[in-house]
Amino acid sequence: MKNIVILISGSGSNMAAIAQAAQRDRWHEVFGARVVAVISNRPAATGLALAQGLGLATQVVDHTHFESREAFDAALAAAIDAHAPALVVLAGFMRILTPGFVRRFEDRLVNIHPSLLPAFPGLNTHQRAIDSGSRFAGATVHRVTAALDHGPILDQAVVPILPGDSAATLAARVLSQEHLIYPRAIASLLKK
Repeated sequence: MKNIVILISGSGSNMAAIAQAAQRDRWHEVFGARVVAVISNRPAATGLALAQGLGLATQVVDHTHFESREAFDAALAAAIDAHAPALVVLAGFMRILTPGFVRRFEDRLVNIHPSLLPAFPGLNTHQRAIDSGSRFAGATVHRVTAALDHGPILDQAVVPILPGDSAATLAARVLSQEHLIYPRAIASLLKK
């Protein structure tokens, strides 16, 4: 069985879209894959309750309990390794991972970013897209490398930037596309 571990920091909407697609599309039969755990770095992440409601095991590795990024990443890696993952999926996981962590899960680590990479890596992507005068924005699923938001692109979705858009209205439109492309990109990886 190909185990999938999902990392979250907040609401878990992308995690839920992936878990629901896995159940709906019978990934366990089609790909021999299943979502086995959701791990958060924030104890108050609302996505934890959402994951539990979907019947998924949850765990917290609170980054504030560690003196260094490396110590946190080591504890997080140990929690992930306990599930023998074929894929580690970052779904709104708001921590920059150390190069050692990325190497440990090389070719098994994927992320979604709310812009059309390589444009607007990092934070505040929606406002930056609006401020730049861009006509389009979107989301990108990519493999994670040591360079922030620069891994090989697996899938993208494009949405228009409309007159009068705010960062919030654009973010909502982009998020609806994230929920479609992230499960699709993961399913494509599982086919291989």
